[in-house]
Amino acid sequence: MSGEVLINLTPMETRVAVVENGVLQEAFIERSRRRGIVGNIYKGKVARVLPGMQAAFIDIGLERAAFIHANEVMPPNTPADEQVSISQLLHQGQPLVVQVTKDPIGSKGARLTTHLSVPSRYLVYMPDSPHTGVSQRIEDDSERERLRGLVDTCLAGIDTPVCGGFIIRTAAEGVGEEELITDMQFLLRLWRKVEQRKGSALAPSCIYDDLPLFIRTLRDVMRDDIEKVRIDSRENYHRLVEFAEEFMPGMVERIEYYPGERPIFDLFSVEDEIQKALGRKVQLKSGGYLVIDQTEAMTTIDVNTGGYVGHRNLEETIFKTNLEAATTIARQLRLRNLGGIIIIDFIDMEDSEHQRQVLRVLEKSLERDHAKNKLTGVTELGLVQLTRKRTRESLEQTLCEPCPTCQGRGTLKTPETVCYEIFREILREERAYSPETYMVLASQAVVDRLLDEESAAVADLEIFIGKTIRFQVEGHYSQEQYDIVLM
Repeated sequence: MSGEVLINLTPMETRVAVVENGVLQEAFIERSRRRGIVGNIYKGKVARVLPGMQAAFIDIGLERAAFIHANEVMPPNTPADEQVSISQLLHQGQPLVVQVTKDPIGSKGARLTTHLSVPSRYLVYMPDSPHTGVSQRIEDDSERERLRGLVDTCLAGIDTPVCGGFIIRTAAEGVGEEELITDMQFLLRLWRKVEQRKGSALAPSCIYDDLPLFIRTLRDVMRDDIEKVRIDSRENYHRLVEFAEEFMPGMVERIEYYPGERPIFDLFSVEDEIQKALGRKVQLKSGGYLVIDQTEAMTTIDVNTGGYVGHRNLEETIFKTNLEAATTIARQLRLRNLGGIIIIDFIDMEDSEHQRQVLRVLEKSLERDHAKNKLTGVTELGLVQLTRKRTRESLEQTLCEPCPTCQGRGTLKTPETVCYEIFREILREERAYSPETYMVLASQAVVDRLLDEESAAVADLEIFIGKTIRFQVEGHYSQEQYDIVLM
């Protein structure tokens, strides 16, 4: 599998697209006014302790207070019988050094931890944890042991004693001692700077800011199968090359400046794919389709055969549609950055072997996902459920806002419904104020219905209340909006 990374930079925003075999797989967008803060370290101040929730709100200098649970304050892996109340750990006004684990999403503030860590290309340094861990994505046992041994060798070769431990990242698979020790020395230098700022900084303030998105992408997304990284900003191209020369020398030759007149996101139809990813419906090549609904509690995905009729029998048609849907769903989760609980309603399959194969294809497709996910199998109702770690806003939350007309419901009251609401409101106003006449201000569709299909009902209402009702179209009113003026 071959891939490319496209980076589009403007003063207002940074956009990154990860393309595999000519198809967009992931999109990252960071606005200059609203940068992601996951990984940032702050010196905050405890704003409020919530004993009933075993949590606290921390002021880290953002618009909304951030949230921390007691588990993120106690030492890692504290046994249940040794856990204590949040009131014993924190008190209001107390300064606290914390790291952001989840961006603010919707109405929720950022999520925090006191278990700090700083990442590089191959390693993550954890100053408060003495053990060495290896990414679960490195499955070869001999490679895992080799890397552990290399880290121990590197630690022995460093002059100053090292407190804490390291996690070996997936990107470290196959690298040698020189690369690891360079990474290790960089992380230790970085941590010394963080510790200096911890002592001198006032709360609330940021004491460690993670790399900007375009450099972070090079650090976290680059794999051996990424053939090119194209960036359309000459100034930031040089910054990217400098970073690669210091930490990823093998990647320097893959970085290219893109000077083309055609916008970089027009390559591989990235712009079109992003627009499609904002819709509910996803077409499958076979003729079937997915319907994706994102809510606050969970995301639901419904699979339909649509126009696909197959060639043999119904079971075979369903099986092929579900197989195609499984790979498409894995891509859509990455592209839309959907997180939390995800429920998939595949088309019902009678053959248990077909069910097993569809789940296996879905599981295999999810292996390429950078976000941690867990597939829990099929429920009694035949639904597939999985969880995907949510650390930042989804593509829809980043680019869109709830519709002001329907308030995010996705539906509007019909003109008929609004007409009947107007009738009921006129009756209420008549009992309360009994004016001489009424003026109804409403949208064109509602007024048209009042003067046409509902004209008999209007006439009956005028006779009943003994008053004249007049109507006026307000072009800027939505279909649900109306006002009744007493005259």
